[in-house]
This record gives sequence, C-alpha cells and structure tokens, in this order.
Amino acid sequence: MSEHDQTRPLILVTNDDGIESPGLRAAAHAAIPLGNVLVVAPDRQWSGAGRSLPHDLRGRISPRPLDVNGRQLEAYHVDGSPAAGVLHALLELAPRRPDLLISGINYGENVGADVTISGTVGAALEAAANGLPALAVSLQTPKRMHTRPSEDIDFTAAVSFTRFFAHRLLELSLPFDVDVLKVDIPSDATPDTPWRLTRVSRHTYFTAIPPERHDLTQPARIDYERLPHPERTEPDSDIYALAVDRVVAVAPLSYDLTARAGRGRVEELLRNGVSHREATDPHGRRR
Repeated sequence: MSEHDQTRPLILVTNDDGIESPGLRAAAHAAIPLGNVLVVAPDRQWSGAGRSLPHDLRGRISPRPLDVNGRQLEAYHVDGSPAAGVLHALLELAPRRPDLLISGINYGENVGADVTISGTVGAALEAAANGLPALAVSLQTPKRMHTRPSEDIDFTAAVSFTRFFAHRLLELSLPFDVDVLKVDIPSDATPDTPWRLTRVSRHTYFTAIPPERHDLTQPARIDYERLPHPERTEPDSDIYALAVDRVVAVAPLSYDLTARAGRGRVEELLRNGVSHREATDPHGRRR
C-alpha cells in the first residue's frame, strides 16, 4: 500500500452467502468511499453457520479479485465458515489491523431469537471478540433467495444504510458492551426510510417446520416459515420494527450472553430449598 493508503481506514468485508454473492459486492461498494477494502469470504454458501468453527475444514485460501462497479478489489475466498474467514483474514491476510468489519449484505433478515443462527451475525461476533468494531447488515428478501442469492435484488437502500452506519462506526467509539451493530432493512426500504434503535426480540422469527418423509432414514431438511403474526412481538423489538412498522431495525449486540436478571435473585432462587446433596442420590444421580 502507498503511504496515502496507510492513512485510510482498512475495512474488512465478509459474508455468509459466499464469495459470489451480489450482496457481498454491495457491501464492498458501500465501503469503498470510506477506506481501503479487503474482502475475505467463504468459498460457498454458509447461511445458518452462526459463529461455528468446524474442525474438519481445510482452511484453503485462494485469491479471488472482486470487480465492484469496474473497480478491482483485493479479495480471497476461504474454505471455512464465516467466523473462520474472519480469523484467517486477521491472522494471515490483512496487512494491518482492520478498523472495521462489515458482514453482509445478507439475503434475508436476521432478527429475533434466530440471530445466534446467522452466519452474518456470527462473523461480526467473531470480529468483535477480536476487538474490531463490527457491523452486520441484512436485507429482507424472498425466502427462495436465502441460500440462492439472485441478481434481481435492488441493494440501493441497503448500500446507503451500510455506508451510513459504517461511517458512524469509523468516527466514534460505541459504549462498552456494544460489540456489534446489527442492521436489518425491509425489502421495500428506500435511502429515506427511517431507522429505529431496537432490542432483539425474544421471539423466533423463522418457525421450524417438520420434515416430510415416510422413513426416518430418508434424507430430509428442516424447513422454516416466517412468523405469521409479527405484530404480537414486543413493540420495541427488531421484528416489530422491520416486519410491522417497515423501518430499518438497528440493534446493538453484546457477545456477553449473560442473562440480565439480577444475579443476586438468581443465586437466591438456586440456593433456597433442597441442597445439591439432598437433590442427588449417593451415586450423583438426580432424584
């Protein structure tokens, strides 16, 4: 990099839809005006991977220059999960410590209790655990595109909000315990759509559907459908903002998963009543 380049922020861009995803190019496009862009993404689809680091992946890395609106960006694809791609980027590929990670732009919203399943959010959490400000961006799309990214998606609004929040994260330091900024954009949003700070709903947004098969030995995937009544979720939640009020839902996330209930109360509940020894037989089994 030139001396001028060294003074610009280094932005690491990744996703869980794979190196070929148009959403990845859209995220890179959003980042280009803000600094130097390094793209490191999985070599294939990894939706639903969460923050997993499977032990049986080989971690092969190959250069894959990315053309973004006629501009060639340094990019690599990795035989690994989204979280593993972040680690490879930090440990092997980045010329210096990145100033920001952008994960996305994902095909499909990541809201409610499903966020721990999301590879988009998982990559951002991995970056945050390694000390990087992180932005996870998802765009509401038809279900058929969740694992089959299509060119038939208008990313104009998503690029606008990605650039806005990335710029803010580069300018400021978020409070302690805000490790990831999660942004979910309605399918009908425009760059002028309002955004709202929300909490993550306790409701599951994508409801699991039992597989249809006659024999348990037959291969079958668990399918899912959207929550039929999002209006019944918490009014201050990301689900309500996105699915009911149709605004951009912005949720600050922490990788500290400790419950917010008062620890004194929890300990009181656990210690009152029978003791541990009274609750088990001499062989350590629960009575």
